[in-house]
Amino acid sequence: MTDTATTPVVGRLSALDRLLPVWIGAAMAAGLLLGRGVPGLNNALEQVQIDGISLPIALGLLIMMYPPLAKVRYDRLNTVTGDRKLLTSSLALNWLIGPALMFALAWLLLPDLPEYRTGLIIVGLARCIAMVIIWNDLAGGDREAAAVLVALNAVFQVLMFAVLGWFYLSVLPGWLGLPQTGIDTSPWQIAKSVLIFLGIPLAAGYLTRQLGERAKGRTWYETRFLPRIGPAALYGLLFTVVILFALQGDQIANRPGGVARIALPLLAYFAIMWGGGYALGAALGLGYQRTTTLAFTAAGNNFELAIAVAIATYGAASGQALAGVVGPLIEVPVLVALVYVSLAMRKRFHTNASQIVRTTADISEPGARECPGTPRPEISNPPCCFCAPTTPAAHKWRSVTSPTTPATMPSPGPVAPNLPTKSTRPPSR
Repeated sequence: MTDTATTPVVGRLSALDRLLPVWIGAAMAAGLLLGRGVPGLNNALEQVQIDGISLPIALGLLIMMYPPLAKVRYDRLNTVTGDRKLLTSSLALNWLIGPALMFALAWLLLPDLPEYRTGLIIVGLARCIAMVIIWNDLAGGDREAAAVLVALNAVFQVLMFAVLGWFYLSVLPGWLGLPQTGIDTSPWQIAKSVLIFLGIPLAAGYLTRQLGERAKGRTWYETRFLPRIGPAALYGLLFTVVILFALQGDQIANRPGGVARIALPLLAYFAIMWGGGYALGAALGLGYQRTTTLAFTAAGNNFELAIAVAIATYGAASGQALAGVVGPLIEVPVLVALVYVSLAMRKRFHTNASQIVRTTADISEPGARECPGTPRPEISNPPCCFCAPTTPAAHKWRSVTSPTTPATMPSPGPVAPNLPTKSTRPPSR
């Protein structure tokens, strides 16, 4: 029997996922060649738009997000909403630390380029509600947690984007004696972006799971249906990258110096936010899956919204719009690399864990019984028992300390000393 525990996690990926950097690089090159080699392609792609975003890009995003959201077990979202450590950490990283960090990096590294600086601050205010779904899925993060955190970011985005834009572009620079500016946006414009790029694929994923499980059961849905639609997420991502580079090929080629200046603070931002989120999740004991979700949710940005706001306020040819465009061009390869970093670090969580047990997420049927000793995803302490499944909906119970425990099971660890081995009931008179 192959010992999968000693096999590198990346080596157990499918060929399609394992060669993701190759596909991303090829998509970037293809987009640049199309943009430079086909006259009038940019204008043709921009003719039809959805909420200020080119229709092909919008379609690619929707296709990309649908499979990961169809994989979410919506009946388990309550296990995430009760995890206060995860929720408060995500809110602090996304809405306190993230915008402040981008503001600081923009002013430190672009003090002489006000247009690029403003564009980067706008990017920092737009928290990710789209591509983070695919990065989280590729890295093996918690899908349910990603769905909840993305929805939470969407709500805060509608409520706080314009307020934070006013604060970081006008109020805070005024307090510091720096030049001030502003943005022209409304809560309704932001709400439209959220409804389109999150609401549509979220509703489609939810309805697909509900109808599929009702008709065929969870086992069929997860073992037959999901593998068929899974590759569509990567195809949608690659299509989006091709169109994005084709649309912006001229700006990238004509202003390479500006692109390089914008890239530097973005690289620092992605590294600091992802690394900080990962370190925080590990320190809080969230486990690999939720730590990964926290890190990618903190590092990603909603470039669709940032580009739309920059174009609406400053114009399509402005430096602010270029900063919004360069954002995803840097984000895509950097977060692809961080997917591999995350997968490489996964074994550390497994090594440190005293036991590897079956969790609620692995129960195949909605009616399956959960072992009370099985840890919730947010609990890292080892359980007192485990379930060995006999059928998808039935479980056999055994004690971890039982002599019949299979040799492949991890050791339960040292037994506490001085435990009574006989009954403590007083003798009868």
